[in-house]
Amino acid sequence: MNPVGTAASDAASEISHDQVPADPPAAGGETGTNETGMDAAAFAALLGEIAEFRDTIVAPGVARWEDDKRMAPEALRAASTLGLLSLEVPAELGGLALTFAQKCRVVEVLSAVSMPFAFSLVNTANIAARVARLGTAAHRERYLSDLMAGRRFGSTALTEPGAGSDFANIATTATRVDGGWRLDGAKAWITNAALSDIVICYAQTEPDARSRGIAAFLVDGTRPGFERLAPYALAGGHLIGTGGFRLDGYVAEHDDLIGAPGDAFVAAMSSVNGARTYVAAMCCAMTQATLAGAVRYGTVRKAFGAPLIGHQGLAWKLAGVQNRLEAARLLTDRAIEAVSESLRAGDASGAILPAAHAKKFAAETAEADIAACIQAMGAEGLRSSYPWGHHLVAARIANYVDGSSEIQTDRIARSLRELYAGGSHSS
Repeated sequence: MNPVGTAASDAASEISHDQVPADPPAAGGETGTNETGMDAAAFAALLGEIAEFRDTIVAPGVARWEDDKRMAPEALRAASTLGLLSLEVPAELGGLALTFAQKCRVVEVLSAVSMPFAFSLVNTANIAARVARLGTAAHRERYLSDLMAGRRFGSTALTEPGAGSDFANIATTATRVDGGWRLDGAKAWITNAALSDIVICYAQTEPDARSRGIAAFLVDGTRPGFERLAPYALAGGHLIGTGGFRLDGYVAEHDDLIGAPGDAFVAAMSSVNGARTYVAAMCCAMTQATLAGAVRYGTVRKAFGAPLIGHQGLAWKLAGVQNRLEAARLLTDRAIEAVSESLRAGDASGAILPAAHAKKFAAETAEADIAACIQAMGAEGLRSSYPWGHHLVAARIANYVDGSSEIQTDRIARSLRELYAGGSHSS
């Protein structure tokens, strides 16, 4: 359900910090950095346009799209008129050339209404960025304009029916043949799979090689050998378009190999830091939006002669939400800074822990605190006219995507001995 598989773990047994290449390609679109991005005034104006788009196009459609259990290609195409499917594509290729921090701000604004829509959008934008930076001239000619205009959609495919957290155990195979590589296997829990047909697909080139044999291929879903599976019926979040596909004798040309065996795995595990960080930003946006709604309702709704917000029990509960939101934002800001620095330096190691802390805390607290805000509104909070239920399901999803909360906990736990056992930190 995410750019690098449902549970793309750090895979400690497969990768160490000194394996991270100097300038790794990225599974989720963090393929480099636009050094300056958009200037502050222009970016502020863009955010205003995005907020208007969100409120006039996305907000009125969310309930209908979820009832229909479908993605919203018409809204994604509308978003393309603002350049939102080309967030990190270089300006010379027609993109917005945003920095990573600006990208996080964009998806945060969208997530105040629908994190699943923002997640779907950023996945196509990520593929556009990868095609722009890593693809050949022929790839850019064939795919880039369609991705940026929302005529075609993108996915990154790691997760399989039998391989989630243990990404190195993927069973999809890539076998050398005349003209390129033959790909065979199945992918599952893939974002945008309901509609996408430009896919970065990971496959094993050497049996039993685990991470050393994993390569990345640019797959065109309109070619023979690609079979789309039915989208998954879920509890919610259908705007993400979660589903899968099969490859049966699909032939990828030599130039479609965009991540060499071994390097592709390292890059995927490195670039997940960026995805975890923007998921944390999305969670902050959902929590803040729901909290604001609860406070507004508590201000006008009266009980026992006073506004609800005037009762200490409810006010303190919402104060706790605000307190945790402040902490989540600080962790997310720190992760954004760390990822941005890692892109400048070409070294992902310094972003691993900040991203894990931000995603774990922001996702876990979002789920609990959105529920608390709904509870503070009483039964009124259940009305479908509010997006709170949509946010609650999305917060649950956030605890799975780009490495589950358990994976983040494990990543943090594995750092403890290095942090404290050497006695460098005082008690």
